[in-house]
Amino acid sequence: MNAELLALISVVSALTGIALGWLGRARTIRQDAAQQAGTDAMQRADVDYLKRGVDDIRLEQRAQGQKFDALSERVTRVEESAKQAHHRLNRLDGRKEDGE
Repeated sequence: MNAELLALISVVSALTGIALGWLGRARTIRQDAAQQAGTDAMQRADVDYLKRGVDDIRLEQRAQGQKFDALSERVTRVEESAKQAHHRLNRLDGRKEDGE
């Protein structure tokens, strides 16, 4: 009876060890999956943040390009106006010299 009891305790201990090991493994797998999901979510959030930043930079760059084009056009007009003014001044200076 002592041997049978010892054998029964051994079998119950082995089965309990297997069950506890299995439960521990399943728990670890769930924790790893949850941790991986959290990490993936953070990476997606970081990538989305970077995408928004790049989009903002593109919009700002486009706006700066438009401002530069407008400024270039204004400078060209001012240069043309200055050139015409110089021609008029030269004509006036020429008239003064002829009239004196």
